[in-house]
Amino acid sequence: MSSRTLSIAILLSAVAAIAGAMLGGGATWLLYVGKPLTTLLVLLLAASAAPSIGRRYRIAVLAGMALSLVGDVLLMLPVDLFVPGLIAFLLAHLGYIVAFAPGSSAKARIAAGGALALVAGANLAGLLPHIGADLKGPVLAYVAVLATMAAFALARAWTPAIVQAMPRSARFAAAGGLAFVLSDSLLAWDKFGGGLPLAQPMILATYWGAQWCIARSVAAR
Repeated sequence: MSSRTLSIAILLSAVAAIAGAMLGGGATWLLYVGKPLTTLLVLLLAASAAPSIGRRYRIAVLAGMALSLVGDVLLMLPVDLFVPGLIAFLLAHLGYIVAFAPGSSAKARIAAGGALALVAGANLAGLLPHIGADLKGPVLAYVAVLATMAAFALARAWTPAIVQAMPRSARFAAAGGLAFVLSDSLLAWDKFGGGLPLAQPMILATYWGAQWCIARSVAAR
């Protein structure tokens, strides 16, 4: 299946899942089917990318996406599995860090790390007072790993040698990392900050946009 065909299938599955989340009731099955299916299709997109920028990079990304699929299932079930789902996504980001970390310059890492630390700090400053004591530790650990992942992704796009060698991969990875931060920020403000209008479609759209970009970053061109 071509990357174009897979991307269309991802879009259709994501739209179905978002519709199921918004409509609820008898349409909830669309979410239960579409949510894991969309992530699985994104995983297949990464697995089929050719030529890839490297075996290690592809394996690390696939591991991150497989763990994301586990997190998707845990978080959509009608029981409180927030912490196990958070752990699954934390491990997913560790996989992405393994993919993104090599090769970027120290200068780019410092700049990207500083930028993401500011974003993470602003979110935590507003949200921590509303997070229960039992969840503060897991949330802080997750935010640190998420910000690190996005910083490494951004640092690749700010490293001239990487951009010259693999411009599309570097830009897709950076876009994916930043979209993940946006998606999880929306999720956090919706869950802990009193709710957001149209939260579900915004969270899911930015989440799958992030995963799609990361999948596309596996291809060398």
